[in-house]
Amino acid sequence: MDELDSAIIRNLQLDARLTNRELARRLGVAPSTCLERVRALRERGVIKGYHADVDLGALNRRVQAFVAARLRPTSRAVIDNFKSAIGVLPEVTAMYVVTGDDDFLIHLAVQDLEHLHAFLIDRLSQRREVISFRSSVIYESIHNPVLTELPR
Repeated sequence: MDELDSAIIRNLQLDARLTNRELARRLGVAPSTCLERVRALRERGVIKGYHADVDLGALNRRVQAFVAARLRPTSRAVIDNFKSAIGVLPEVTAMYVVTGDDDFLIHLAVQDLEHLHAFLIDRLSQRREVISFRSSVIYESIHNPVLTELPR
């Protein structure tokens, strides 16, 4: 990755809908050069896709929470089964397998606190492999829209 690749990534993270021509103009390079660089970044797996940033509140999912869950027994089969079962639920926006006391960190987005409580009691606590969980309601979410390589 050089400075041009980093600039391409920064610009696309801020606005993935930029046309190749506009991206090239902003970077001061020929459109053909820009297109080739973006293709190479995709082929190398640096750019994995493009997405829409959705306002969860507009989808009536105003309450977000992190849920830390512990599972037992700890085995690949139990972990894989849990990921498959919980990761597809509509309340779940992301799941992370983590180290430490907890096995999973689950990001939820729901209508209200009653729906959060229902998810925890009716979905999570009913799973035999879940031995404990803790939930933390998110008051505010701050995102860094630009992630590039670490400084050298």
